[in-house]
This record gives sequence, structure tokens and C-alpha cells, in this order.
Amino acid sequence: MIIVHYAPHALPLARATVGSSGYDLRAAEDYTIDAEHVVLFKTGVHLEMPPGMEAQVRARSGLAFKGIYPPHGIGTIDSDYRGEIGVLLKNGGNWPYEIRRGDRIAQLVFAEVLHPAMDVGELGDTGRGAGGFGSTGR
Repeated sequence: MIIVHYAPHALPLARATVGSSGYDLRAAEDYTIDAEHVVLFKTGVHLEMPPGMEAQVRARSGLAFKGIYPPHGIGTIDSDYRGEIGVLLKNGGNWPYEIRRGDRIAQLVFAEVLHPAMDVGELGDTGRGAGGFGSTGR
């Protein structure tokens, strides 16, 4: 079970549709992001997740289409973090962009985390080997 605490300035997590995998995170304050700047938005949301779980802060496609996106890709909220969830957003456009309190700014997706046993040693051979980007063809 996940326990959610909302600060007084928070808006509740909600999925847009029954089929939505992510819960919408909403801005808890108004702010204008200048072109090519990054802003940390408060959400007022705090979580308590069981060990073995994480929450991923992901872009919203509608904002990304407008050039507003998390500069680090996906953000991770660890199960032992109890602080307020913040959302970094970058304005990749050439004009200021206004975010208002209550605007959906990111989505929160929950996932299981694996902690496999690890050992140091030589790696086994595969057909691909160390072939990286583009090595398997088009």
C-alpha cells in the first residue's frame, strides 16, 4: 500500500482515465518558465511506498509537444524519501511559458525495483557482443 500526504497547497493525484498508467502531478503554484530555463515546481505531494517500489516522474506528452519537459528524462522517487515531490521542467522553446496552479505538469508512474545479486567477473560471449548504437541494423 502507498500512503499519500498532501500539504495544504497540494492538489490530489488522479488518473485522467481508467486506462491511464500515470497519476497526474499538478503545479502547486503559478510560475512562468523563461525560454531555455529550468524551474523546480512544488507539488505538495509526499509519499510512503513499501521497500521494493519506486515512483517515476515522467513528462506529459502534451507539454513536451510544446517544448516543456523534464530536463533529466525520468526522475526517480525512492521508497525511503519522504519529502515533497518536486518536478523539474525545462522550457526548450524560444518564448516564456506560463504554468498555473492546478496545471498538470508531469505524471507519476509506480514500478517495482529489483536488487539482484552481483558478482565481479568476465562477461559471457553473445552474438552482439559490445555492439552498441545501430549494431543490430535498422
